[in-house]
Amino acid sequence: MIIIVDFGSQTTHLIARRLKEIGIQTSITDPDDTLKKIKKRKTQGIILSGGPASVYEKAAPTINKDIFNLRIPILGICYGMQLTAHLLGGKVVSGKKEYGPTILQMANGKWQMANKLPKQFTVWMSHGDGIVKLPKDFKVIGSSDSVPFAFVENKKRKIFGLQFHPEVEHTEHGLQILKNFVDICGLRASLTIQTKIKNQKSKIKIKELEENIKKIVGEKDYVLGAVSGGVDSTVAAALTAKAIGKKFIPIYVDNGLMREGTEEHVIKIFKKIGIKPVIVNAVGETLLELKKITDSEQKRKIIGNLYIKIFEREMKKMKAQKLPVRHLLQGTIYSDVIESQGTKNSAKIKSHHNVGGLPKKMKLKLLEPMRNFYKDEVRKIGRELGLPEEFINKQPFPGPGYAVRIRGEVTEERLRMEKKADEIVLSELEKAGILPQVFLSFPVMTNAFSTAVKGDGRQFGEVVALRIVDSKDIMTSTWSRIPYGILQKISSRIVNEVSGVSRVVYDITTKPPATMEWE
Repeated sequence: MIIIVDFGSQTTHLIARRLKEIGIQTSITDPDDTLKKIKKRKTQGIILSGGPASVYEKAAPTINKDIFNLRIPILGICYGMQLTAHLLGGKVVSGKKEYGPTILQMANGKWQMANKLPKQFTVWMSHGDGIVKLPKDFKVIGSSDSVPFAFVENKKRKIFGLQFHPEVEHTEHGLQILKNFVDICGLRASLTIQTKIKNQKSKIKIKELEENIKKIVGEKDYVLGAVSGGVDSTVAAALTAKAIGKKFIPIYVDNGLMREGTEEHVIKIFKKIGIKPVIVNAVGETLLELKKITDSEQKRKIIGNLYIKIFEREMKKMKAQKLPVRHLLQGTIYSDVIESQGTKNSAKIKSHHNVGGLPKKMKLKLLEPMRNFYKDEVRKIGRELGLPEEFINKQPFPGPGYAVRIRGEVTEERLRMEKKADEIVLSELEKAGILPQVFLSFPVMTNAFSTAVKGDGRQFGEVVALRIVDSKDIMTSTWSRIPYGILQKISSRIVNEVSGVSRVVYDITTKPPATMEWE
């Protein structure tokens, strides 16, 4: 057992997932409960996660220093490393920022944590503070150009620190680093667990999820499903329909903020599943609610509240037909939860409309079978359910739709511009044969303006930002290296075909520090 202490990192859950992949049991705990939990369970290793706080802040989460004297191997990641240094006599200061990819250079020497690691490799950073003085008996294993203490160890006490995140997809050899720590803990990948994970038949996993849905819903209740045609809600809906059959009623709310053809796609999905969806037209109502709203958090909350109002209206109709509806299915996944401040010490990145954007009081109980899964895991479940690739390999699309891809007020005219630009991006990527390889692509109406010359005349038009990224689980991403010729074609078409646009810029920011969406 390895205990993971959660200091509010966006990727704490991901550490547990990576360890599970190599057959190691984990338990995530709150910092305040750590010592008690370690003593209660047979703990052979401790991982201190990252987090948004600074160690020198008054209310910063901390741990009992006694854990460093238990002779149990400890690995501090990012904030966890800084806290270790702070508690053991080192010095941490603010302003030592680094976000995204950097090259880690390993120091010469024999290091316990360096087994099978190359001399240099790319790691993913995400920190605003840094260590300027190491505690006594700590040695440097690896450094980057701007972080001299990026990888450290105290060999005698078996305490290790990483300023970068080994758990994220984009850190090279991250899984090997975790394996090295597991070896130091005296653990080996459990053959029982590893074999179970490797050989687990899809029906076993699906059966467990089905049984859980049945248990929550009960024998008589009906479930309304918030479906959007996206991967998450599609997989959640297919699973729920498999569990409770005709007692599941999918509802697609057409709010005018979705991509063209979404309604037809939803109908196609449920024809395959064998249930007819209810289509609710809320285009006028949505635009009215968003009138004069410019703040992205307000937009998300307005849309979240409006969704619930619409589903509660539908619930009332169902009850008039003597159908006992008590639950609302949502395709919420783990990245939605954590970015909406889903754990005690985490920071709120944005209020996802289906998490932080929901009203406090609701007549419907939420059913969220995908809540603890990442995007790639949701796709895997979809495949296990037998859903076609065209349903589960679609690009993610935000619940609030184009509302968060239009900076500033959402008007009919700017919505028209965004839809046209989006159609151009998709069609050019498809023509080039690279759309299936792209994780996410979209234009942003930036609400910034610049001068253009069109037909020898001056125009002052809106700047469109193009965002195309590569990712697997949404927790980290890097910008796609699209051939210049394709970018040129997209740019030319948007400027020529979308009236009111002056120029197109390409967003080459990784996550972190940027989020996937702009708002």
